[in-house]
Amino acid sequence: MIPLAPPALGREEIEALKAVIDSGWITMGERVLEFEKRFAQLHGAGSALAVDSCTAGLHLALSALGIGPGDEVLVPSLTFVATVNVAIYAQAVPVFVDVQSEDVPHISIADAQRKITPKTRAVIVMHYAGYLADMDAWRDFADRNSIALIEDAAHAPGVEGVGLKSDASAFSFFSNKNITTAEGGMVLARDPKVLERIKLMRSHGMTASTLDRHKGRAYSYDVMELGYNYRMDELRAAIGLVQLARLMEWNERRRSLTALYRSKLARIDGVRVPFGGWAKTAAHIMPVLLPQGVNRSAVIDEMRKRGVQTSVHYPPAHLFTYHSKRFPGVSLPLTERFCATELTLPLYPGLADGEVGLVATALEESLKAVR
Repeated sequence: MIPLAPPALGREEIEALKAVIDSGWITMGERVLEFEKRFAQLHGAGSALAVDSCTAGLHLALSALGIGPGDEVLVPSLTFVATVNVAIYAQAVPVFVDVQSEDVPHISIADAQRKITPKTRAVIVMHYAGYLADMDAWRDFADRNSIALIEDAAHAPGVEGVGLKSDASAFSFFSNKNITTAEGGMVLARDPKVLERIKLMRSHGMTASTLDRHKGRAYSYDVMELGYNYRMDELRAAIGLVQLARLMEWNERRRSLTALYRSKLARIDGVRVPFGGWAKTAAHIMPVLLPQGVNRSAVIDEMRKRGVQTSVHYPPAHLFTYHSKRFPGVSLPLTERFCATELTLPLYPGLADGEVGLVATALEESLKAVR
């Protein structure tokens, strides 16, 4: 079986974990601080904050930017459901926005503008598949409408310019991401005051950390506001430091594999690959669009028979049972059409060039089998 996206883990990660255990300090500490520092440096940011997930990072970003009850947040439906749910966590209302097109399935500025109301306070832009959205255009949109701009950068670590144009951005280190800490995330914010508030809220709103008290830098603490337990631990940070050192190399390999995929898939009639010619990408996943009318479930079964694991990124969030009941009547024609035909092929740094050819052949054969 050629897997979809296995994590790249080895001896260095094992040794890094062993060193944490040997140190006797496993909760948030010096390794977390070092991971934050190096992540910020890599992305050209002043500082960064490690959290326990990208979801937590997005939630903290909304809260730190003052988004709350009754506010509206423009969100894509073509995304992992957390992008939508964080608005609900903040007691705000997610307003679903269609994609620009099937070839550029980013949240649409034109549709977002149509859905602006006096209650709109923020927009979350998600860099689908690792392809960086036009953040200059989104910055202009946010400024013109006096709303906050947040990046869901779960798919796009290491891409030039990511996280620098928005008011806050959140990254993911889940097991299938470009780098992993098993669970984990990172937050950037251009206003140091926003980042400071995020720092306070990620650890119960407390003024002193466990490490501060352990080191004798503080003997007690105050709680300044309602906070959460969204901290990262030393074990995850240790893995993150090892992985971060390889991120740019791995991203380049992903881009190379994506280019090879594009050349191999060009021969398959009716199969399309979004984002043709897009330069700024972390190439997180390899989405393709199947011909209209093809039974995707049957294609997935046929691919598995041929030893290839595939997936779907994503079912449209506005059509999930919970969300369609809570926010009924939403229609996003382009998103729905994209999601009905999208199929994700294997993509990870350890994928061999020859395996790309095998996957392409398996897709071609599978399509013939189900037609």
